Amino acid sequence: MTPNQKTVKPLLFILLTLTTLGLMAQPEANYDETKVPKFSVPDPLTTFSGEAITDSQEWEEKRKLEIYQFFEKQIYGKVPALLDEYSFKVIEQDNQALEGKAQRKQITVGLKKNNRTLNFNILLYLPNGNEKAPVFLGYNFHGNHTVTDDPNVIIPEAWNENNADLKISSNKATEASRGVRMHRWSIDKMLDNGYGLATVYYGEIDPDKNDFSDGLHSLFYAEEQTKPKTNEWGSIAAWAYGLSRAMDYLENDTNISNVIVFGHSRLGKAALWAGATDDRFSGVISNNSGCGGAALFKRKFGETIGHINNSFPHWFSESFKKYSNKEEILPVDQHQLLALIAPRPLYVASAVEDEWADPKGEFLSTQYASKVYGLYGKKGIDLTEFPETDRPIQQTMAYHMRSGKHDVTAYDWDQYMTWAETFAK
Repeated sequence: MTPNQKTVKPLLFILLTLTTLGLMAQPEANYDETKVPKFSVPDPLTTFSGEAITDSQEWEEKRKLEIYQFFEKQIYGKVPALLDEYSFKVIEQDNQALEGKAQRKQITVGLKKNNRTLNFNILLYLPNGNEKAPVFLGYNFHGNHTVTDDPNVIIPEAWNENNADLKISSNKATEASRGVRMHRWSIDKMLDNGYGLATVYYGEIDPDKNDFSDGLHSLFYAEEQTKPKTNEWGSIAAWAYGLSRAMDYLENDTNISNVIVFGHSRLGKAALWAGATDDRFSGVISNNSGCGGAALFKRKFGETIGHINNSFPHWFSESFKKYSNKEEILPVDQHQLLALIAPRPLYVASAVEDEWADPKGEFLSTQYASKVYGLYGKKGIDLTEFPETDRPIQQTMAYHMRSGKHDVTAYDWDQYMTWAETFAK
C-alpha cells in the first residue's frame, strides 16, 4: 500500500462516519420561493400500500397507526419501556397568589425506573372564583421562575443553558433571572379570562445538550448503555413524554376542566408530538415550531433536516439522520403529524419575519392536514392563498401569521384564548 493509499482510507472512513452522523457541512438555507424544489406531498388518505381512505373509521383502523408508527420509529423515536413508578407531591400552595387573583400550586412529579429517579416541578396557576378552569400546559426554556416575578416560585437546580441577556451563567439559574420571560406568558390575561397555566422547565426532563447521560433517557438504560438505541427517543420525544407525565397529575386535579398543550419553537415540536401521542390533551398549539414541527420538510426552505440534525443531533432518533439532505426519500411529511391530532382542535401559528421556521410551509401543512379533519366533520383550513398577516383563521384547525419575529407575544395569546373559548375550552 502506498503512503497516499494509507492516507485516503482513513479519510474515507471519517467522511463516511460524518455523513452517517449528519455532521457534514450543510448547504446554505434557502429563502427564495423560486428555488423551492418540486415535490410531491404524501397523501394522508392513501396508505403506504396504495389503499384509499374514505371515512374516519378507515382512517383510525388503517392509516393513522401506520403514520404514527413511522413517526415514532423513524423521526422522533420510540419510548423504550414503561415506568416502574411515578408520584406527585404538592410541595407548596397559596390560595391567594398574585394579589389574590390565583391559586398557586407547585407540584413535584417523581419518575422511577430501574431504581433510578428523576423529579421535575410543575408551576400551576388557577383563577380564583372558578370551580373548574381550562389550563394551558407548556414548557418554558429557563425555569419556572422566569415566567413570573412571583417571588415564591422555585428556582430549578437542573442544568441551564447560559444566556447573558437572561442573566444565566455557569449553567445555573439564579434569582437574577426571575421574571425575565414574563412577556412570553400572558398570565394575568389568562387568569382574567378564566384560564389557568401549568408550566415546567424543560431542562428538568432532559437538558438540551447532546448528552444523554443526565436526563430522562438514562432512567431506562440497560447496564452499560450510554445513549438511546437507533429507533429510540431523542430529546423531543422525551420532552413530549414529560408533558404526558405532567398530564397524569393535571387530569386528576379537581379544579381543572381540560388541558390544552402549548409549545414555542423546539418546544412547539414537542407539543405537537405530545398531542399526537396522548389524546388526553383537549387541544394543541404550535407556535413557530418550524422544521420538525409544523413546517413541511420537502420544501427545503429555511431550516432543513440536514441543518437540524447537524445542529441538534440529540433532538430526534438516530434513524432520522438517514434523511439529512434527502427529504425527497422521506415517505411522510409534517402535515401527517398534524393529521394525527384530528379531530381535536389544533392551532398552528407563524411569524412573518421567522423565515428559518418557514411560515408558508407551516401554513401548507395545515391545508394538507385539513382533509383528515374533514373526515370527522371538522373544519380545517380551506383558504387557498397564503393568508394576510395578522388575520387569524379560527376553525377546529386554526392558523395565523403574526407580524414580527420568532417569539411568543401577547397577540399570540389573545388569539389562542379567543380560539380556545369556542373550540378547545
